Amino acid sequence: MTIYVSHSKNFDYRKELYQPIRQADIFRKHRFVFPHLTSEKPYPTKELFESGKCDLVLAEVSFASTGQGIEVGWANFLKIPILCFYRKGSCPSQSLKTVSDNLIEYTDSRDLVQKLTIFLEKLENAKA
Repeated sequence: MTIYVSHSKNFDYRKELYQPIRQADIFRKHRFVFPHLTSEKPYPTKELFESGKCDLVLAEVSFASTGQGIEVGWANFLKIPILCFYRKGSCPSQSLKTVSDNLIEYTDSRDLVQKLTIFLEKLENAKA
């Protein structure tokens, strides 16, 4: 499964998001697309989504982000499933409920990876 990781630039996403996922077992099972792993340049997200090669969008929505809102809108329009997750204590936009029924709260990086793993296992079992 190819999974695009969407996020705001308003936190240390490399340390708090990319690193925990890359160290988890799920990283070996799936292809994760980290748009800003090596560069801050805009990623061709729309092209990835339109190519049909993206199976899921993981959106870390703890921080407001116009660019991320655009990405989530593209994914929704193209019927790519979206999982929104947010750090406990943050207040994600209520409008996210219009594009995804999957909103998950997490406490720290470890909790994030555990909940992602459970979600991905359920998704895989539903497809089987």
